[in-house]
Formats: sequence, structure tokens, C-alpha cells
Amino acid sequence: MGVKNVVVTADKVRRRKLLLKNAKIFILFLAAFLLMLFIVLGLVYNGGRFTVTLDPNLSLKSGLIIYEDKKEKRSQRKLYAEEVDFMDNISIKWLPNNIDNEKDGAHNGQNYIAYTFYVENTGKEVVNYWYEIDIDDVVKNVDEAIRVMIYLNGEKSVYAKVNGDTKKSEVGTKTFYSKDIAVLEPRKSMGPGKVDKFTIVIWLEGDDPDCLNNLIGGEIKMHMDITEEHIKQEKE
Repeated sequence: MGVKNVVVTADKVRRRKLLLKNAKIFILFLAAFLLMLFIVLGLVYNGGRFTVTLDPNLSLKSGLIIYEDKKEKRSQRKLYAEEVDFMDNISIKWLPNNIDNEKDGAHNGQNYIAYTFYVENTGKEVVNYWYEIDIDDVVKNVDEAIRVMIYLNGEKSVYAKVNGDTKKSEVGTKTFYSKDIAVLEPRKSMGPGKVDKFTIVIWLEGDDPDCLNNLIGGEIKMHMDITEEHIKQEKE
């Protein structure tokens, strides 16, 4: 009788150890899976800041350089703006009047991205180039109410998607070039030694009729390219 009890107890202990081992393996597998999922989601939605990239071929041919500090003029192929973790809707009227002249580089405010940089022609020839802002990813159609404002040498242009109901341009804006390209504009006849100043501002326009509750939780990723004189994609 005593021997039988010992056998049963040992069997229970063995099963308990096996269950514990399997539980540890499962927890480790689950942790690894969640970590991988977090990394993937981070790359897709939260990993990228707004960037400005200069086409290396254009740079070599023309002598164009980009930099974010006018005093230092440290030329780079890619510039990085600071991220905004959360963006609530605001009105264009709430943006600072001097936003184009606040400072060089990143100068984000509450609920908007603001970034100032420079393009300089260090070559000996007149240069033509294109500046393009691409939409990389959109979650929950938040692009319906996004605004992109560009100051180029003090001249302001605001870009937006067409009105969802009227299919016409929103008041005071130029229409996004296509579904995946918010802005595509030429810069013609930039002479040697000239410097173009850009300020890019991105926000969610609360006065847009398409800025509704269904956009809550939405996200958007965008970047800017400075390229040779050509159009990548036909307008839709």
C-alpha cells in the first residue's frame, strides 16, 4: 500500500514538472512572438520620422546640397524631423504666425510637425529639381483631414485631399497630387550660389468637414524627396 502511494506521488510530481516545463516554453514562445509583433508594428507605424532625402545622382550632377542649420551648413543626404507621438486636430488659425521663421531644423508644436531646412546650389550651372512629399502609409483614412503646408522662400502653399462629399479642393488648399503623393512641384531655374528655404508643416485640420470621429486612432507616415526633373507617377 505504501509503495503504491509513493508511485502515485512520483507520477504526479513528474506530470507537474512536465506541465511547468511546457508552460515555460509556451511563455517564452509567446514573449518572442509579441516582441516580434511589436517590432513589426513599430517599423510599419511608429518607426519612421518625417525625412527629407536628396537624390544622390542629382547631387553629384548639379552640386545641390541640403542641410538644416544655415549657420553650419552640414550637408547630408537625408534629414530627419522629430516625431510627434500624438496629434489631435487643430485649426490652421492656431499655428504660429512666424512658423516659417521660428528656427532651423525641427520646431514642432502641440499637435503639429514643423521642420525647416535648406537646399543650396553649390555648382556652377542653373538647376531644375522636383520636390515631392509621398504618403507611405495611412491608417483609418486619417489622410482625409491631413494638411501639408510648405513655405518655399517665404511663399506659402497648403495641400489637402479633395472634399469627400463635393470632390472639390478644400477651401484655401491645393489638391493632393495623387493617392500616394501629397505634393509634387518643380523648382525651376535655381542659379549657382542660390539657397532655397523650406518649412514643412503637417497637422490634422479640425475645420475639415472630413475630420470626423471615425478618424480617431488613425496614423499617417510621409516623407519628402528632392529629385531630378522627372515625374515618377502619372496623376490620378
